[in-house]
Amino acid sequence: MPMPNSPLLIVDDDPSNLAVLRQILSPYYALVFARSGPDAMAAVRKHAPALVLLDVQMPGMDGYSVCRQLKADAATQAIPVIFVTSLSEVGDEARGFAAGAVDYIIKPVSAPIVLARVKTHLSLVGVAQLEQVYHDAIYMLAAAAHLKDKDTGAHIWRMGAYAGAIASACGWSRAERRLLELAAPMHDTGKIGIPETLLCKPGALDAAEFALMKTHSQIGFEVLSMSQAPVFKLAAEIALCHHEKWDGSGYPGGLKGAAIPESARITAIADVFDALGMRRPYKPAWPMERVLATVVEGAGTHFEPRLVEAFMSILPQIQAIKEEWDEREATGPMTMPAEL
Repeated sequence: MPMPNSPLLIVDDDPSNLAVLRQILSPYYALVFARSGPDAMAAVRKHAPALVLLDVQMPGMDGYSVCRQLKADAATQAIPVIFVTSLSEVGDEARGFAAGAVDYIIKPVSAPIVLARVKTHLSLVGVAQLEQVYHDAIYMLAAAAHLKDKDTGAHIWRMGAYAGAIASACGWSRAERRLLELAAPMHDTGKIGIPETLLCKPGALDAAEFALMKTHSQIGFEVLSMSQAPVFKLAAEIALCHHEKWDGSGYPGGLKGAAIPESARITAIADVFDALGMRRPYKPAWPMERVLATVVEGAGTHFEPRLVEAFMSILPQIQAIKEEWDEREATGPMTMPAEL
């Protein structure tokens, strides 16, 4: 991933064109230059530029070839490439975009246009990096919570996918559903603060042990509330409330009915459904028939009846999600799904 404060690489076989772009950009950015395709590739390897301004027509290795090589390499494919081309070559725009370019600037170049296009694409690099940081933080928090209890990791991503499917069936927008899919896997972040002896105990917890176990909801809330980012605010809400029950018998607040955030009500169904079907230190995996019967029986007590109906209405989708994650679990180490 390129860094926005890395230099810009300007590639053109004509020194006068390099001079014009230098004059426009040097007051604002660090610059490096290349006058051929091979030199451009060498400069990319040496300087890891934040963005490349690339001439199309160069002798030998033209701009399209350079761009295709950059996009074919995982180490450089994220670097945005803007083609700088004469008006007579604009007809080849489709070819340039197919090669992986993000934009075109027409020669003779206009200083305001060059500056605006560069600023725009560098800002997009920053957004992509920020999103990657969020994804990494989500993965680490969700995975850390399950290290002590020897979870394979599939559980958190399965139940996140289940939660998103239920939310979609209940009318949540695509953006809302995506946020829930990212937030729900962090529901047990507070288990970081629970002793491993409790998490891995093969038998039932006694009253004192269960009281300590219940503190994971508050711990998770406190950890996740440190961020004001929407995904972590939602995750904090879920962490605190996913053990509340529709009839008010849950914890930590004894919330009842609609006083429980809908995000937590949805996550509760997804979490219980998946957990019952898993082998744990204190129980074997339950057969699907028993798991579904338990979810249905919990309508009106543990779960909101409307959400149970929504869950059952998309059961084929839920089963397809389960099969997909079972296959992933069987074929390799668990990682955060790319689509999240």
